[in-house]
Amino acid sequence: MGFAFATRINKILNLYFIDSILPILGILLTVLVVKKVLGGTIEKGTSQILYAVAKKASIIPKKQMYAQIITSSLTVGLGGSAGLESPIVITGAAFGSNYAQKYKLRYKDRTLLIGCGVAAGIAAAFNAPIAGVLFAIEVLLVDVSISAFTPIMIAAATGALVSAIALDETILLSFKQQQTFNYHNIPYYVLLGLFTGFIAVYYSRNFQRVEHLFGRLRLSPYKKAIFGASLLAVLIFVFPTLFGEGYESIKTLSESDPGQLLENTLFSGFRDNSWALLLFVGCTMMLKVFATAITIGSGGNGGNFAPSLFLGSYVGFFFSKFLNLIGLTKLPISNFTMVGMAGILSGLFHAPLTAIFLIAEITGGYDLMIPLMIVSSISFAISKRFEKHSMDVKNLARKGNAFTSNKDSNILSTIDTEKIIQTDYLTVTADENLEKLVDLISHSNQVVFAVVNSDKELLGVIHFNDIREIIFSNFKVKYTPVKEVMSAPKEIIYPTDSMETVMNKFETSKVAFLPVLKNGKYYGFISKSIALEEYRSKLKSMTID
Repeated sequence: MGFAFATRINKILNLYFIDSILPILGILLTVLVVKKVLGGTIEKGTSQILYAVAKKASIIPKKQMYAQIITSSLTVGLGGSAGLESPIVITGAAFGSNYAQKYKLRYKDRTLLIGCGVAAGIAAAFNAPIAGVLFAIEVLLVDVSISAFTPIMIAAATGALVSAIALDETILLSFKQQQTFNYHNIPYYVLLGLFTGFIAVYYSRNFQRVEHLFGRLRLSPYKKAIFGASLLAVLIFVFPTLFGEGYESIKTLSESDPGQLLENTLFSGFRDNSWALLLFVGCTMMLKVFATAITIGSGGNGGNFAPSLFLGSYVGFFFSKFLNLIGLTKLPISNFTMVGMAGILSGLFHAPLTAIFLIAEITGGYDLMIPLMIVSSISFAISKRFEKHSMDVKNLARKGNAFTSNKDSNILSTIDTEKIIQTDYLTVTADENLEKLVDLISHSNQVVFAVVNSDKELLGVIHFNDIREIIFSNFKVKYTPVKEVMSAPKEIIYPTDSMETVMNKFETSKVAFLPVLKNGKYYGFISKSIALEEYRSKLKSMTID
């Protein structure tokens, strides 16, 4: 008996030792391909699509049409704890952008085709065309007209159709079993929404911390890959469900015998112990963020879409199983496992509609629509309360590059402040009398003047309306110095200010012109009317119709 037990343990150790080594190989191969084939760099995550739309006129490099497929296949295919959906989405967007570039289409059409590629990618990955459409519109194209829905819907339907024809159904994440929805469980779905919201915040913040930690490591790409992949190997050795996307374990949790998760693991002896299974699921749930962040931060390529579904299923299972074990209630665990996925997806990506319809589509019906709506909306509200931006937007927002969750901010981020500064305004000095100022007014169209000294330092400003009564008195014009009528500027603008900052300063100052300082010297003025005209021009060019 002892020999049989030792043989079993040895088999398990050999099996998972191999599984632990594969991610190291995958991440190293990914780094090698990036360095030798892709020019040393590769953009990761769907945030690059947001950046391309907001800052690069919807132009995505050609290499993204194949780079994501190759690198993510190596990383995730060999066990990296990340997802393939984000690389699929980026690839679709790259095809859309480069198709538009080839035929010299305008910006709005390029952006629309990016949306089509994204919708088709999500639809194909899950055989979920509605979720594909909603993801493209909810996350990327936040301002589209009804007519723009048509090409996006056609693209999503095509992606889902090709997926259904080309792929075996078992490859895709789908569920056929679910228990009947009981409205008496609504209070527990509300609690699940709160729970998933806080877990989403936990995941988002810790992912950023680990990613920044790897970003600060002063190691060569290969050493960083070995270091990170070795940490990942340890995690996978102890918790094998962290290997790869983890979709098989999601299906296992939703079925009648979730104890299968412990088979062929170090904890296989506790297969029939419900509390041991719960502890295993809870630890895996809390460690998933570190496994994914290490995978991507150390040089691997993948996304957070699949990890969010993995985490959500584990959270839903943990929540319902725990309440059942303590005897508080008797919840349908499979339902909570599936609804939990919508909660995490909604909280991480700030996309509640996508989360609702994705889970509805992959479960093969809409019987869980009510709990999906409850959990997704509450999770989104909790996440939004603590994290202003979704995971994809957070880094871009911090750098001032894109604010795609807010249409006005997104448009303003595309306007270069330097380009609307008018530097040809006439100036006056503080010791001159108003005769000089009146002469300038009579020979120019200016209504605001900067008062400067000999070093071009700004001393104050004079608005025509403030001296209207004075200039009609010859005596006052002759004997009143400029310094007596000038006033301190209510706000100062700098060329490095973002346009959103500029517009906020106009809003607080309630004036039509604001002075600009560059290197401590007077540089020019920005007119509110010119800024608004530039905004209207950008809005017209960016609106997808």
